[in-house]
Amino acid sequence: MAVALDNNGRHQVVIIGGGFGGLYTAKHLAKANVNVTLIDKRNFHLFQPLLYQVATGTLSPADISSPLRAVFSKSKNTQVLLGEVNDIDPKAQQVIMGDKVIPYDTLIVATGANHSYFGKDNWKDLAPGLKTVEDAIEMRRRIFSAFEAAEKETDLEKRRALLTFVIVGGGPTGVELAGAIAELAYKTLKEDFRNIDTSEAKILLLQGADRVLPHISPDLSEVAAASLQKLGVIIQTNTRVTNIENNIVTFKQGDEVTAIASKTILWAAGVQGSPMAKVLAERTGVECDRSGRVIVEPDLTIKGYRNIFVVGDLGNFSHQDGKPLPGVAPVAKQQGEYVARLIQKRLQGQTLPAFHYNHVGSLAMIGQNLAIVDLGFLKLTGFLAWVFWLIVHIYFLIEFDTKLLVVFQWAWNYITRNRRSRLITGREAYVEAKTNNITQVAN
Repeated sequence: MAVALDNNGRHQVVIIGGGFGGLYTAKHLAKANVNVTLIDKRNFHLFQPLLYQVATGTLSPADISSPLRAVFSKSKNTQVLLGEVNDIDPKAQQVIMGDKVIPYDTLIVATGANHSYFGKDNWKDLAPGLKTVEDAIEMRRRIFSAFEAAEKETDLEKRRALLTFVIVGGGPTGVELAGAIAELAYKTLKEDFRNIDTSEAKILLLQGADRVLPHISPDLSEVAAASLQKLGVIIQTNTRVTNIENNIVTFKQGDEVTAIASKTILWAAGVQGSPMAKVLAERTGVECDRSGRVIVEPDLTIKGYRNIFVVGDLGNFSHQDGKPLPGVAPVAKQQGEYVARLIQKRLQGQTLPAFHYNHVGSLAMIGQNLAIVDLGFLKLTGFLAWVFWLIVHIYFLIEFDTKLLVVFQWAWNYITRNRRSRLITGREAYVEAKTNNITQVAN
């Protein structure tokens, strides 16, 4: 029998997801006359914009993660529950989480988005994406294992494949990954190996659009591309990946088809709504777009249900200029703050105008001392943009001690030109090392 959790007579707000959207909704309800229940299948908030630095050995997972209970320890109206929501009952106004039934007066769904492989789901294991801590650790394992394997490989063709890194997708994640791997190969690791020259590595960035970072102005996109190329990254635009199989990436540019052998293929292209989008569609009849994101109303509710909100990457908000808002942290943050204010206004018998996203700018890190910043009224490149990027990301980290840790790590890495978090971990790493040892003995 399911166990119902009492709401103690106050307006009950249930938030599913502890990402930027859910977190900022809860933070801005911390002093409101409501009960808040925040549910997440992880016990921490993850600062996703810095995941690529975990994947490339600059930071550790704990540096960019904040325990949700610690974040809300002083918010006495907020309860944090660890678990996964299986279903919702919009008529009974209940959220089902395992054997628990949680009643709500207002429901906020902020479960984010997953990777989209455009119908080629078998590519997932061959080309991991970057959305979770586990993704970053797996990506880190593959990157550094490739260099280690190349050090022992005597076959030149196999070594070339080990030192070829292919990143699919030229958005912020793809650009930042490509720049970070280039710095690893051409600077950080240059003196660490004896049998290989890491500067012989090939970093290939494949982009479907006609330029990298297509969401920013063309002139800054051009600067970003030139900076990447200066670092040694090979950029292929107007490129569509047609197959990934047996450590070979096949891609098409116009009528030309190219196949490249690579042991490290990383995915940074395409997103789709989390499985909660399908649950909402089945239970409420709400429409979803082709990417599986929920179509939301101007006030971020779903059609026919004024008490169910969708915020962040899971929602398709197209009421501002006819195009969906980008899946970035500032959008989710502003939407969470808006929904929190709207809930409080409604309890007072008032309302708010439709949500409006205030574009705060676009940023991307290219490499050390290299970044681009597009604030609309101000555009920065090079060192100044790099400093601005650092300041903004420190500001948006959640906890003070996390800010200090990251500042210290960045300062140390800058001074020493080293990356202290270059760990190859996980069961796969152990099995791989053991298998390699057995093979060497056999030979």
